[in-house]
Amino acid sequence: MKKRYLVTALIILSFASIFIGVTPISPLDMFDLSEEQAHTMAASRIPRLVSILIAGMSMSICGMIMQQLTRNKFVSPTTAGTMDSARLGILVSLMIFTSAPPLVKAAISFAFALLGTFIFMKILEKIKFKDTVFIPLVGLMFGSIVSSITTFFAYKNDLIQNMSSWLHGDFSMIIRGQYELMYISLPVLVIAYLFANKFTVAGMGEDFSVNLGLNYRKVVNIGLIIVAMVTSVVVLTVGMIPFLGLVVPNIVTIFRGDNLKKSLPQTAMLGAVFVLFCDILGRLIIFPYEISIGLTVGVIGSGIFIYLLLRRKSYES
Repeated sequence: MKKRYLVTALIILSFASIFIGVTPISPLDMFDLSEEQAHTMAASRIPRLVSILIAGMSMSICGMIMQQLTRNKFVSPTTAGTMDSARLGILVSLMIFTSAPPLVKAAISFAFALLGTFIFMKILEKIKFKDTVFIPLVGLMFGSIVSSITTFFAYKNDLIQNMSSWLHGDFSMIIRGQYELMYISLPVLVIAYLFANKFTVAGMGEDFSVNLGLNYRKVVNIGLIIVAMVTSVVVLTVGMIPFLGLVVPNIVTIFRGDNLKKSLPQTAMLGAVFVLFCDILGRLIIFPYEISIGLTVGVIGSGIFIYLLLRRKSYES
């Protein structure tokens, strides 16, 4: 997978994303923007583009970290209950801290996402039949249980409409002043890059890691904290974007192998390109209306997921 192709696609799609919308703005208008157009660019188009790029990069890298640590190519924040746990945390913040600022909601969501991910990892340790496909199915069942609990308490407290906004990811409501929380993901991704080699070693197993002098538990915990923090911020700001952290790392691994540090730049760029493409597609299909990013990524991502499952089965046979 050539890096220059990804960079070119990223630039072209980013450029296109800025000029697609209900308010007509063409590239030529950039030299003489009206007051309305300038406001639209500053308040909506640019914040939307930035949030798309950060969400695409961060969730893809989270998926690669989880796949490395669990040694399973079908584990991601979607298939490990991390996203569902983050959404439960948002519900708790709405129930208990109704007027809390976004940072407090993000902290509560992070705590629940981290707890849910740790529970999944503990379940993983107890399972003896560690088939590649069986593990993510267990994660999906765990996520469904957490989601059911969230829905129950949302109905009970008349918050189901509030929670529906976090059920499907949507960039249409992203405006200036409501997306800045996403910037928290950037330093976290830098930490992920610095620990990439250690994650790669930890992915080879606890015994192997300890023999090399690596503190296995510490590295795994750091990886899970990164995943939980990024996931909670993305879910709180944008909503749930399913299968993104699953399909993008798998595609990159096919071309680049399992070395995490070498694959991270391509994973980040492909994730951003994939989300940009799905967002533009969602804006154009029924223009001037939009299809949510959660739906477009979910449909395309689930199709790729099925293909990866069939591809693996054909290799095993």
